[in-house]
Amino acid sequence: MSLQELKEQAFKLSVNDRLALVNAIIQSLQDTLNPQPNRKTLINQMRGLLKTDQPPPTDTQIQAILEERRVEKYIQ
Repeated sequence: MSLQELKEQAFKLSVNDRLALVNAIIQSLQDTLNPQPNRKTLINQMRGLLKTDQPPPTDTQIQAILEERRVEKYIQ
């Protein structure tokens, strides 16, 4: 089907069907122009961001950090 024939057929559709067609075309363009990245690759990249040479904080250190945040949030 040529583009001209497609346009002619589109004008024969109801308003709701034309809106649905436009949405489908836009979605197909978004999927083509912005493909979804591979989740596994993204997860591995995020893990790399979290790596550090320091040991993880202890429970006591975490409690102190949380207490500092609470003080900043609720007192200041």
